[in-house]
Amino acid sequence: MNRHLLVLGGGLSGLASAFHLSRRFPESLITLVEKQSRLGGWISSHRVHINLLGLQESVITTPTTSAAAKNRYLQVHETQGLITLPNSLLSFFSPPMRSWMLPVILKESTKRWNRPFGITDESVDSFMSRRFGPFFARMFGSALVHGIYAADSRQLSVRAAFPSLWAMEDRGWGSVVRGALIPSAALSRGDYNVGDLPEIMKGVSVYSFSDGMETLHASALTILCDTSVSSLGVTTLNNDLEVRMTNGQVIHPSRVVSALPLPVLSDVLSPELNLPHLTANPTSSVTVLNLVFPPTQPRLHPAGFGYLIPRPPTGYSEDNPGILGTVFDSCALSAQDQNPAQFTKMTVMLGGPNPITPSHTDIDAVLKQLSVVPRPVYVQMQHHVDCIPTPTPGHLERMEEMKTKLAKGIWAGRLDVIGAGVGGVSVGDCVESAKRVGEGWTL
Repeated sequence: MNRHLLVLGGGLSGLASAFHLSRRFPESLITLVEKQSRLGGWISSHRVHINLLGLQESVITTPTTSAAAKNRYLQVHETQGLITLPNSLLSFFSPPMRSWMLPVILKESTKRWNRPFGITDESVDSFMSRRFGPFFARMFGSALVHGIYAADSRQLSVRAAFPSLWAMEDRGWGSVVRGALIPSAALSRGDYNVGDLPEIMKGVSVYSFSDGMETLHASALTILCDTSVSSLGVTTLNNDLEVRMTNGQVIHPSRVVSALPLPVLSDVLSPELNLPHLTANPTSSVTVLNLVFPPTQPRLHPAGFGYLIPRPPTGYSEDNPGILGTVFDSCALSAQDQNPAQFTKMTVMLGGPNPITPSHTDIDAVLKQLSVVPRPVYVQMQHHVDCIPTPTPGHLERMEEMKTKLAKGIWAGRLDVIGAGVGGVSVGDCVESAKRVGEGWTL
């Protein structure tokens, strides 16, 4: 008997889940529902006028040995210009890292265990302040969080966002530095398997596709676009799953995979069936500003991937244009350009914890902070509202409690909840969690 598997959400997690389910259960009917007219979620690629699924020929990579991979920068409020982050042992001895990082790291390696008794999680800022001091936590910890979560490091859970740091502190008897020098048990056992990775990805730091990340899409599925879920529950007669759509359609699937944002899932569940912690975490809204500049000599930025900006010493305010970081696209992914030597491309991320709503009138302020002289020949601005979840301390325990409730009772393992709000926010995290969906199912 064929089974009907329903996937809610056509973003990266939903698409990857539908793809892997179609391989795991080839005899089942798989339907994917997406409220937008397009698939891909927050992934959006545009080729400016100047122009599948065999994607291997479309993959473009930046090797770890290139300047675009090795050179990453900070733009800090206390100094002028960009500061190169260490990319080798010798670079730790160059100013200002010689005074900013080296003494702190050496001191941390001799520092005693100072994790408060009984705590099972804390914020990234609290963790780094405790081990490396408040200056290090603000300068480097907040910048790292800006680049990944577009969030305030004082809110983000260290165990959910950077579990390796917590593990290294345990492994190093209280010291992250000592723990980093001791291989984890998984690595010692040889569990880290890269044997199935294509040869093309070895030694790669950055990757994309020739037409951008939106090259990733789905095929061989029943896809319902321009419609969304109005309710998800069970029938009173025989406890069958029932999903009602805004277009009036009613589906009774065997199983449901929700890749919806957790607050959206909370809205469509009836109160008696609602799950715990779906609205526990805040989200960040990010504005992405794509800029293309005319040919200049020398290039408008140094060779490298880009730079991040730490949290200002006085905290977030409206006194700055709200830049979180900038990617030097013409260096990091130059293979996407038909004439890479002629133009300079940058992608600027704004917003997040900064209390502003950027508009095209803010471009002058952005250019001033970027220290860029020529006006751009092309500008594209996209506002992504509530696009990145911020898992706060205790997130892992909350998600375990939710999964326990899903495994029994009225749901009895028939609803899986995945996505960036559950696991990590990276492309790899979303695809990996989607790949595991259905592993224990018997249809």
